[in-house]
Amino acid sequence: MVLPAVRIRELRRTYGFEEVAIVPGDITTNPELSVPQLAIGPYRFSIPILASAMDAIVNPAFAGLMAKAGGLGVMNLEGLYCRYDDPTDALHAISSAAKEEVTDVLQRVYTVDFREDLVGQRVREIKETGAIAAVSVTPARTKRLAPLAVEAGADIIVVQSTVTTARHISNSFTGLRLSDLVRDIGVPVIVGNTVTASASLELMEQGIDGILVGVGPGAACTTRDVTGVGVPQVSATLEVAAARDEFYARTGKYVNVLTDGGIRIGGDLCKAIAAGADGVMIGTPFAQTYEAPGQGFNWGMASPHPALPRGTRVNVGMHASLEQVLFGPSHRTDGTHNLVGALQISMSMVGAQTIPEFHERAELVVAPTIATEGKIFQRTGQI
Repeated sequence: MVLPAVRIRELRRTYGFEEVAIVPGDITTNPELSVPQLAIGPYRFSIPILASAMDAIVNPAFAGLMAKAGGLGVMNLEGLYCRYDDPTDALHAISSAAKEEVTDVLQRVYTVDFREDLVGQRVREIKETGAIAAVSVTPARTKRLAPLAVEAGADIIVVQSTVTTARHISNSFTGLRLSDLVRDIGVPVIVGNTVTASASLELMEQGIDGILVGVGPGAACTTRDVTGVGVPQVSATLEVAAARDEFYARTGKYVNVLTDGGIRIGGDLCKAIAAGADGVMIGTPFAQTYEAPGQGFNWGMASPHPALPRGTRVNVGMHASLEQVLFGPSHRTDGTHNLVGALQISMSMVGAQTIPEFHERAELVVAPTIATEGKIFQRTGQI
């Protein structure tokens, strides 16, 4: 008797920031000649960095500071800022809660009723700082909240959930159609999050202007632990960037790829851009700034979920000003400060003066020992 062959599924190899390195180029330039700009629709930013739509990071004041720095702060419309006239006490309750009680506290403060009347007020507060107003909404509330935000003056809408696809099955008679949203609201739309080329292509075909890459890499996110779902950020960015290039070649429309989450240091930022990202969305490094409303703590958007929390509060501390994190001067050697300077130097090492040139010229290699090779004294604390 001949038994049938047994088919065993093989796993494809994927890579995170710690497993790859950027190869220096044959031509180098002065770092000051590198200009890492980002364009989203009609808006131009002098640095390719977005601050994450997390309540511990972006309030109207922080959005204004990001604008002055040349970047973009995205405020979570469904968080504390549209539930409380003054969220100070709620923020303090979260930051002061004991570790074993913090999930209960998060769930409690986020059960306060959402107030649509605060949507316009918060958008106007962002605009009053002189910033481009970017706000984040979940797919379930996008049809209701996005028009309210745009009417109040929002310039960019971010539709964000843990995993976003163009084809979503639900019990709703008429679910969210991104193509209708893009047509109706008349402002740039960024959608996320995703990690595959196929899903990204389908999202791009809806007419969006940007796509967020990353499922579960954030310091405050536990999606990978709770659900087992996620793809390391370098591989995910490579996939989505390939989809962007194919879509651009086919349609002539360029969709920005924004790597979202897992970026701790300058090297991570540089590798994300080298992998094909046009910009990055950063959370915890900004939560560590003196200006962030989280008071040295950070937590994800899914942390307060009433049935299955997929995030936790993390004590990140307060270490520097926003100016130091972005531009220095840095007094640390771990790459946590002067992120923009690190990107300019990395670009200069491959001879790139713009991000498109960096995409073209930067070569990534698999380098699992990049963080340990020759670093015995650092690893043993003999410094």
